[in-house]
Order: sequence, then C-alpha cells, then structure tokens
Amino acid sequence: MSMQRYSRTLALRLIQQSRWVAPSAMVCATLALAVPHPASAQAWPTKPIRLVATFSPGGGADLTGRIVGARLSELWKQPVVVENRTGAGGSLGAELVSRATPDGYTLLVVGASHTVNAALLQNLSFDLTRDFKPVALAASAPIVVVVHPRVKASTLQEFTGLLRAQPDKLDYASCGMASAHHFTMETFKYDTKTAALHIPHSCAGAVANVVGGQLDIAAVTLATALPFVQQGKLRAIALSSQNRSPLAPEIPTFRDSGVPELKNFAFENYYGFLAPSATPAAVVSKIEGDIRLVLQEPELQKRMAASGLDPFFRSAAETLKLLRTDIERNRRIASVANIKPE
Repeated sequence: MSMQRYSRTLALRLIQQSRWVAPSAMVCATLALAVPHPASAQAWPTKPIRLVATFSPGGGADLTGRIVGARLSELWKQPVVVENRTGAGGSLGAELVSRATPDGYTLLVVGASHTVNAALLQNLSFDLTRDFKPVALAASAPIVVVVHPRVKASTLQEFTGLLRAQPDKLDYASCGMASAHHFTMETFKYDTKTAALHIPHSCAGAVANVVGGQLDIAAVTLATALPFVQQGKLRAIALSSQNRSPLAPEIPTFRDSGVPELKNFAFENYYGFLAPSATPAAVVSKIEGDIRLVLQEPELQKRMAASGLDPFFRSAAETLKLLRTDIERNRRIASVANIKPE
C-alpha cells in the first residue's frame, strides 16, 4: 500500500471513530453531572456559622458552643459565632433555628432542658424531633446528688434507705423548677418509691443552702458542688450519668450503687447541636464527623474540663434516639410528680 493511500485510510478511520467517541464523551459528561456528588459538603463552609445558645453566657450550652465552636472555626477556616437567644426556657432561640435557612450555617445548641420543654409545653411552634435534624452531642455537665455532712448516709444505698425510712421528712434543692436536676431526683424517687420535698433554687443557691445547713440535699451540676465536696463541706452521694466523670472519677454513679431499681438508671445533662430539618445530609454528616474529630483532641478536653464539662460525643442517630427517649421519660415523670411549667 502506498504511503498516500495509507494516510487516506487512516484519516477515514479516525473520522468514523470520532462519530462514536464524541457522543460517548457527551453521554459520560451528562452522567457525571447527573450523579450526585458531595461537592456541597466538600465546599462547605464558605461563610460564618452561627450557633444559637438559648441560655445566658457562662452556662453549659454557651460554653459548649464556644469551646467546640472555636476549634471548628480553626478547622473550617471560617468564623463560628455563638449567639445567645434567651427566653421562654430556651424555646425562643429554638424556634428561630427551626425557621432558619437549612444550609448548615445556623445550628441550635441543644440541651437536655429542651427535652423537658418538649415534655411540658403544649403550645410550642416546633417539634424537637420533627423540625430539627440531629447533628451530634458534644458535652455533658454531670448531675450529682450531694448532702450536708449531718445527713447519715455515705452511699446511695444508705441514702435510699434513709428516704424510705423517713418519707417526706427530708428536703432537697435543685437548680430550678422543671430543670434537668429536678427531673433527675423525681426520676430517682419514682424508681425507688421514695419521698422527699422539692425546694427549687439556682444551682449556686442550692449548694449554698446545703453547705450552710438550711437544706439537707441538693441535685446540682457537679462543677458547682465539687469544690465544696473536696473541702469536706458537702458529701457526694452519686452521679446521675451512665458513666463516671473524669472531673471526679471517685464519685460513683447511680448504676454503681447496688440498688436493684437503679441498675439501668441514667439521666444525662448533655449539650450538642441540631440543624433545621431540611439541612442536606452531606453537610450534617460533615459537621458530625468534624465534631467527633475535635472531641478526641487532648487540648480541647482540657478546656472542657476547666469549664466543668465532660466530652460526650453521640452520633446523629444516637442523638435522635436519646432525645426521643428523654422526652417520653420526662412526660411520664411530669405526670406522676405533677411537675408543671413555671
């Protein structure tokens, strides 16, 4: 075959092939566009993120948002700003987030107290498990039961026996009417069929009155009571959380007590993050994964400990399950203990 004829044949073959290759390339390109990619999650975030904490600065929700948010800001290279929106027991801020654009840039700092609101309040404009998409839990502020040294009980077994022997003769303080601390003690009383009179205070007020001897018992946040426990001015009976706290590993949990009715007892005082319900799953998954990552860092754990918080990571699925369980339990306890919203 002459060189000229060979060149013409090769050119014809290339033209024929191009008629098939070009459409194929177009099909491939079209399919590539049609297949969903996690590009939005990879690009996210491209602007500041707002964390709405529904209680005052300095509380557990606020501190969780600031500590975790500061580290996420470094990771994401975008500002993460905590906005305190107080009012209506946290419901005003939660309503704001439920109506926010569902793009991951506005999150609710959720706490166990929101499950109390969901159980007690009938006129909320949102549903905690329907109008939000769980992201993750991040921290816990353990609840401890403490007594004045004059109370003749050093263990939860002895404490339970004392309440059974003297129904309604002892009084206890909590961090407020319908607080998580109030529900902790009422759940304990329900499970053990004991009785004690509730006197609501602030956490600091409850501790001060038990230290001063005006009251016998308090159910308060561990960090508030721990200095007085360490000084011998209060006696720690037990923690309500499932696991012991790194802040005071020597204090047993209710589950450790040996009281049969309490072998599965756990009342967690947690904080975490929820997003509006229509937030893309890829964005929620990225935030969840990054929270899991930063909570493993020793430096962040030190910052949490200094603020009286324990790391308490729970996945999105685990968060949803815990919220639903707590709402149902709180409804039951509110009914039997006649707990009404303030």
